Amino acid sequence: HKRRPRSRGTDRRGFVSDAVRIGERPEDVAGRLVPGHWEGDLIKGAANRSAVDTLVERTSRLVLLARMDALDADTTRCAFETAFENVPEPFRKSLTYDRGTEMARHAELTQNTGIKVWFADPYSPWQRASNENANGLIRQYLPKGTDLSPFTQDQLNEIADRLNNRPRKVLDFETPNEVFQRLVAEAQSTGPQCCASD
Repeated sequence: HKRRPRSRGTDRRGFVSDAVRIGERPEDVAGRLVPGHWEGDLIKGAANRSAVDTLVERTSRLVLLARMDALDADTTRCAFETAFENVPEPFRKSLTYDRGTEMARHAELTQNTGIKVWFADPYSPWQRASNENANGLIRQYLPKGTDLSPFTQDQLNEIADRLNNRPRKVLDFETPNEVFQRLVAEAQSTGPQCCASD
């Protein structure tokens, strides 16, 4: 009788509409045959006061890390936009994320980058299996309980480079970098060809 009801404020996750739920995601994304589809997450530091954005390309398992100055939605949007700046446009198709409120500005992310954002079902980490696996590898360098705020973007890039140059069994012991660069080269070779002038 001494218990008090939880706050009945507005649903903090109401930004996830039917249109962006994973059930509406095209089937070819799940097959990993088409590169350019990503999974994203936020790993938090000590006392949940710092964080790093993580991105994984589903076909090559390429990892990108983005420094966070704060844990709000606008900072997350800006961090992802910066991370995708160096990704060739044909490889910026979609991003599957969990339902964290840090992605509440997903519509602006789509508008600014062209990346369609899909949201996984609640408590369904297997729907972002590549990202969950990558986060385990990232934790080798950024252990739980670590204050992540001192890490610079250059340091995070170095960690990502180490992971992207590590041979992976799931890739027949190629590295994510090798697979991703091959996919980029294949996309460029099959792109529109210009006719030679007379």
